[in-house]
Amino acid sequence: MTICKPGPKCLEHVTIFATYVAALCTSFVAPVARASEAMDCHIGTYRLSSGEIVDIAPSESNTLRWRRFDGTTGALTEKGDGLWTSSYGWTGRPDGKSVRFSACAAGRINFDGVEGRRIEFDVTDTTFTSHGAALAGRLILPKGTAVVPIVILVHGAEHDSARQFNELQRMLPAEEVGAFVFDKRGTGGSDGSYTQDFNLLAEDAVAAMREAKRLAGRRAGRIGYQAGSQGGWVAPLAANRAHVDFVIVCFGLAVSVIDEDQQEVEIEMREKGHSSKEIASALEVARAAENVFASGFTEGFGEFDAVRAKYKDAPWFKDLHGNYTHFFLPYSESQLREMGAKFRWGTPFHYDPMPTLHSDTTPQLWISGGEDYEAPSAETSRRVKSLIAEGLPFTLAVYPHAEHGMTLFEIAAGNGERLSTRYAPGYFAMIRDFARDGRLNGGYGDAELTRSKGEARRNSPVQ
Repeated sequence: MTICKPGPKCLEHVTIFATYVAALCTSFVAPVARASEAMDCHIGTYRLSSGEIVDIAPSESNTLRWRRFDGTTGALTEKGDGLWTSSYGWTGRPDGKSVRFSACAAGRINFDGVEGRRIEFDVTDTTFTSHGAALAGRLILPKGTAVVPIVILVHGAEHDSARQFNELQRMLPAEEVGAFVFDKRGTGGSDGSYTQDFNLLAEDAVAAMREAKRLAGRRAGRIGYQAGSQGGWVAPLAANRAHVDFVIVCFGLAVSVIDEDQQEVEIEMREKGHSSKEIASALEVARAAENVFASGFTEGFGEFDAVRAKYKDAPWFKDLHGNYTHFFLPYSESQLREMGAKFRWGTPFHYDPMPTLHSDTTPQLWISGGEDYEAPSAETSRRVKSLIAEGLPFTLAVYPHAEHGMTLFEIAAGNGERLSTRYAPGYFAMIRDFARDGRLNGGYGDAELTRSKGEARRNSPVQ
């Protein structure tokens, strides 16, 4: 899947360099366009007469996206006369489902022949301040007065408004788990400049957590973070700065940003059948590109030009991709310097997350995909397992066939692209259950679980 191609990562789970390419790809603009007012009124989570929930969210261009808690999903296209038809996952292929919405005030839906009604929540919009920036946030709680756990939704590297696009803000409250969503500084309704400074973003997450607790008052029970992709570096830092009850990291990394690119290059070259010697040469090119990026596009051009010239005619060179290495390959030094001046975001390329994780006593759930190119999971899984072996309160869940965003996929005929089809079964339930009481109860699809000693004891049939 190319970075510019609309799909689950376009709106939800972009990686470090995808944001760079997003600013240069005209095809990336369409997915984040604001839905029309007529479409906006359909956005919400509905309880069907079968007891299931289905969430309706804004999506690419003039479509909506439905998601069920079991992980199935599809895009909705309006056909007129109140009828919307669905396509399978992100494939664009019709799945035979149809949806009708009532007038907006009625809040009713007919989803594939099953009636339902929009769920009402207790919603509080707010603005809070962190390090000189006014950040726009929203607390969403189940209706009533009961004490509930609250999940602070920590964004990834995206430039989009989390308040507009993060579906968990509704799906979790529909399952009696509160959510606090906020726009990252420099995005959506928040002030400040866009940044990838993990320390500053961790401070913003702590401020969001405190605002959520203030707004929830007596209703606040367990509180913690759920973070995807880049947020996996941010949330553990935040947990070390102010007490929370849990951290949930989804398709995040326990390695550095530089390691992320190196690992992606290695995986992709190996899967394309290249030899160890060819992979080593590809990694040499990647290191040179990484040095240019990490310098803020100010240094390393001579080395990059030399190594690129050395290998550009090699048969394997066309397969060199990585998280961001591929983008550098066609451009001259002057072109890269000109483009790079716009994208110095304070990214800590060499940040090692392991000292933070070693010092953290907060129970953490790490959910990874075994087929994740953008955040390769093998080394991160090994490191999380080492923390578990040391007795730290970590739990690891690996979905062997999931990619970034925790989606399953099929391979398109002809071009070999990945086409996302659905979320891994049990993925949403795993987030809900760990937020509720820190336990994973039973199975979650084909997730392979490695439990902390304490979590394993709590789930043992013999107490």
